[in-house]
Amino acid sequence: MKACVYTLGCKVNTYESEYILLKLIEAGYEIGTIDDKDCNVYIVNTCTVTNTADIKSRKIIHRIKRNNPNACIVALGCYVEDHPDEFNDIDIYIGNKDKSKIIELLDLYFTKKEPIRRVGLTKETFEDMFITDFKNRCRAFVKVQDGCENFCSYCIIPYVRGKCRSKDLDTVVKEVSSLVNKGFKEIVLTGIHTGNYGVDLNTNFATLLKELVKIDGLERLRISSIEVTELTPDVLDVIKNNKKIVDHLHIPLQAGSDKVLRLMNRKYDLKYFENKLKEIRKIRPDISITTDIIVGFPNESEEDFLDTIENSKKFAFTKIHVFPYSDRKGTASSEMTGHIDGNIKKERARRLLMVSKELEKEYANKFIGKSLEVLFEEVKDGVSIGHTSNYLKVKVKGEISTNTFKNVKIKSYLMESLIGEIDE
Repeated sequence: MKACVYTLGCKVNTYESEYILLKLIEAGYEIGTIDDKDCNVYIVNTCTVTNTADIKSRKIIHRIKRNNPNACIVALGCYVEDHPDEFNDIDIYIGNKDKSKIIELLDLYFTKKEPIRRVGLTKETFEDMFITDFKNRCRAFVKVQDGCENFCSYCIIPYVRGKCRSKDLDTVVKEVSSLVNKGFKEIVLTGIHTGNYGVDLNTNFATLLKELVKIDGLERLRISSIEVTELTPDVLDVIKNNKKIVDHLHIPLQAGSDKVLRLMNRKYDLKYFENKLKEIRKIRPDISITTDIIVGFPNESEEDFLDTIENSKKFAFTKIHVFPYSDRKGTASSEMTGHIDGNIKKERARRLLMVSKELEKEYANKFIGKSLEVLFEEVKDGVSIGHTSNYLKVKVKGEISTNTFKNVKIKSYLMESLIGEIDE
């Protein structure tokens, strides 16, 4: 039997797909790609965070179904959870519960040859997944948390991922230790609401970090994303006192206007956000802080947008992931008046992306002439590519073994990458 797994969306999906892939291998499946015509099983791990994600999810499912009419098609994840009545012709159609039971579900399908649909099931407990490898990667993701209860007015995710729930702390430590023993030098902690880890286990994210940095052989610990309100004094204390935690934090701002933040039901204002950035930079002066910003939210005026531009510069983000507002049926913002014309949203996104590029270049140029430690991850066309602790992409001529650290003397910045030479 031959199977393939295709993943859309976030790092949590990537982790879950890796778990599914490893389970398929354990069960004796040969692993193929989505373009292979001879797979017996095609699995699509879907995303629904934006309209674009919905379109991509639908397209790939239709394409696979059209090209492989006799194969077993499995659609699972957030898009499925939000569209429970779609795709009645899919063989296995499950939401965000029972992904870990993929082999059991495939066995059941091939035994009975009857469609399986499990959507809208209550997600009360953490669905345990434990991986021991991460194929074709130099950094491994570890999912420590699932679910969200923030209910930002634009976001569908709390409805498709359910309540906050966390992986047992000892299990996380064992999983990270196992991956480090396998040779992974950098671990990325991920979740739907990562910094809320432990809320259901009588512990917290700072405690988890304190335990993980003790692991021998772990060189870098990266947090995929964290809300500004979760950067508590205890969390900042761990970041201050342990260099295993990388010089990079991704902290979503979402809007640079207090009016828009209130409409979004975010849990902070700009002053709080600014003060927290000052605290972070006091303990890590060279840290890279990246962010997410949504433009064209309902009732966002041109003045509000200009405030976002000015505050983005003021906060000196390293990079901004820009998202035109995507109307999600079932969310509070979908019912608001004052929706913004699509062309205006596109134009605002273009302008903010230009600001992002300027900020990215300004930050990167600070490191020209310095020596930075780089974890090399791939070799392409005779050029070795890796990332620094602060997640700057670095390119060096020549072939350097992947999953190795090298000090690199930075010479220049070109096309969103630092160019350097090995600093012997």
